[in-house]
Amino acid sequence: MSEMTPRGRRQDFFIIASTLVLIAFGTVMIYSSSYIIATQKFGDGYYFLKKQIFFLILGLTAMIFLSKLPYAHLRKVAYAGLLVSTVLLIALFIPGLGVKLGGARRWLRLGVLSFQVSEFVKVCIVIFLAHFLAKKSDRIKEWQIFLPPLLIVGAMATLVLKQPDFGTAVLMMGLLLFLLYLTGCRILHLSILCTAFIPVVIFLVWQKSYRLARWKTFLDPWQDPQKSGFQIIQSFLSFGSGGAFGVGLGDGMQKLFYLPEPHTDFILSIIGEETGLIGIAVVITLFAVLVCRGFMIAFRVPDLFGSLLASGLTILIGMEAFINIAGVMGLVPTKGMALPFVSYGGTSLIMSLALVGILLNLSTYQKSNIREAPK
Repeated sequence: MSEMTPRGRRQDFFIIASTLVLIAFGTVMIYSSSYIIATQKFGDGYYFLKKQIFFLILGLTAMIFLSKLPYAHLRKVAYAGLLVSTVLLIALFIPGLGVKLGGARRWLRLGVLSFQVSEFVKVCIVIFLAHFLAKKSDRIKEWQIFLPPLLIVGAMATLVLKQPDFGTAVLMMGLLLFLLYLTGCRILHLSILCTAFIPVVIFLVWQKSYRLARWKTFLDPWQDPQKSGFQIIQSFLSFGSGGAFGVGLGDGMQKLFYLPEPHTDFILSIIGEETGLIGIAVVITLFAVLVCRGFMIAFRVPDLFGSLLASGLTILIGMEAFINIAGVMGLVPTKGMALPFVSYGGTSLIMSLALVGILLNLSTYQKSNIREAPK
């Protein structure tokens, strides 16, 4: 058994430093990659930069608040968070509330702002799974135990698929599998689940022509270089132009209406062009530090809920970063998922910083002799 000493440590310096450097780097690159587009669309080259700074202030406020809030309090809102998430996902399909952009209903209109619901849902799912699995950990090897979270997460993933947002739905199911494994679920049960998921994923890809086209583009982008393969080919050109040291900050050419939306999902391509391999290496290293420190926190916290919470949040940010980085490099099919802390996007930035706030709070607790929950 082990005991927790509340506030036995200072907040993790490496997580704070990595996060702030990523944000600073991302803010500079958002300005560099969006200035021309913002000038053309809005007559203000600082349009996206000013909005991102506003979102950054909100995100830092959330991070500071959650870093001071004892993580045990999150258990009290685990089910409420699921309920709110479900209501918000349903509200997306109410005319006047859900905002449809690019053929998808992923944003909820809140006055003059729009909120991407799935970003909030992912964090709520981690909190729920950490609470439920910690509570049932002594019976986790019984197949009946993982059925409730499987059905709940599956239902929410179905709502996300209706937006449609295939990548986020897959990520949610991936979180479930990872946390079941970390709790001690039988490998046989996990193998059965994974085997069952494979035909479902294949069917969902085959069902929608644009998903199938995205897969074909991944296999051969040059099959249709002017349409389906255009974006990823332009991304390749960005990386190739940057070389080892880049063409110089602000001097990239792909953001000049060649690479669509260079300040969002494909911002890493602009980073590669303007700062080269060095810049890419810095970004990947910072994410690696975040993930490593997150798992170190998970090993140190005194109770299973805290350990699963830290692991789940770390896996979430690691998976999002991997999917974005691998996608823009052509290693996996492209998916409209932001690069945490770096890409332009208010909801992504706010929720990523909220996630970091929870990790920072978890980092202040450590094991001693007798296990007990934080007060």
